[in-house]
Amino acid sequence: MRECFTAGGDDAPVREAEAGTPLRPAAVLVPVVDRADDLSVLLTRRTDHLHHHPGQISFPGGRVEDSDTSAVMTALRETEEEIGLDPQRVELLGELAEYHTGTGFRVTPVVGLVHPPFELVLDDFEVAEAFEVPLRFLLDPANRERHRVEYQGRMREYYAIPYHDYFIWGATAGILVQMSSFVGFARIG
Repeated sequence: MRECFTAGGDDAPVREAEAGTPLRPAAVLVPVVDRADDLSVLLTRRTDHLHHHPGQISFPGGRVEDSDTSAVMTALRETEEEIGLDPQRVELLGELAEYHTGTGFRVTPVVGLVHPPFELVLDDFEVAEAFEVPLRFLLDPANRERHRVEYQGRMREYYAIPYHDYFIWGATAGILVQMSSFVGFARIG
């Protein structure tokens, strides 16, 4: 069985302590774009009217549907629906450990290398914008912040990675921190 992580603890994700509530399965694509000059990560900003995580920075992805046969299928399907990225442009690199969110999701992050050129077509109901952030910046521990908030009567810690006018936090930042422990920042530089 794979380990499950949420943000917390030192500079690496820690095992989720909560148990009991069944979590809804979901998957996201962590799209690492292979630009000529450097690697970047493609992120989205969700529209403000959505019920779950309005206005937040996220990876493309969503809930597993009955017709999905794997987390990879969910991540690629959702990515194509949300931002129009052709799955043929994505070279699958693997999956990270499941990430359990405080909002009740069991997220499987699927890492894929995206080969330009590609054209995005955003689903304007779900996605307000798509943008790229240098991978080197996202994986550098110096760019992380740790925050605390009370949620449903419990203090929760989460990571945040501010980037220009964007505030990347919660599950998205936690998954990036998890990824950095596998990739190793020194190997990117």
